[in-house]
Amino acid sequence: MFNDIGPLELVALVVLAVLVFGPEKLPKMIQDVTRTIRKIREFSESAKADIRDELGPEFKDFEFEDLNPKTFIRKQLDNDELGLKEIRNGFDLKKEMAEVTDAVHGRDSESAAASSTASSSGGTVDMTKKREQLEPAERPPFDADAT
Repeated sequence: MFNDIGPLELVALVVLAVLVFGPEKLPKMIQDVTRTIRKIREFSESAKADIRDELGPEFKDFEFEDLNPKTFIRKQLDNDELGLKEIRNGFDLKKEMAEVTDAVHGRDSESAAASSTASSSGGTVDMTKKREQLEPAERPPFDADAT
């Protein structure tokens, strides 16, 4: 709960508590605070138990920590019923981006040529060839797939 409080901060809090409440009232205040924290924890645990009882036997393994979105997503990614790991491992984003970049820049690579001919029947390559053969005042042809 207080994992981010350092030793110097803890000493400062104790000194501040002694100055504010005084040495004679401080033990009583500490007892009151710990008693209140215990009551809040007991109330929280009883509320959780009541909710589990009301949900019924089909939710007996329900954990309230699963309501945290990060925990829920992590649990679903570990549970591979949907085949997400296979999809994630089968998709190589760097390779796909390299192929697209090569196709856009008109580089001669086997994968870029294969992907461009498979996706647009060589339209991109034909357009670059036509642009090279144009006269200086002539406009390039219109490519409907590019717009």
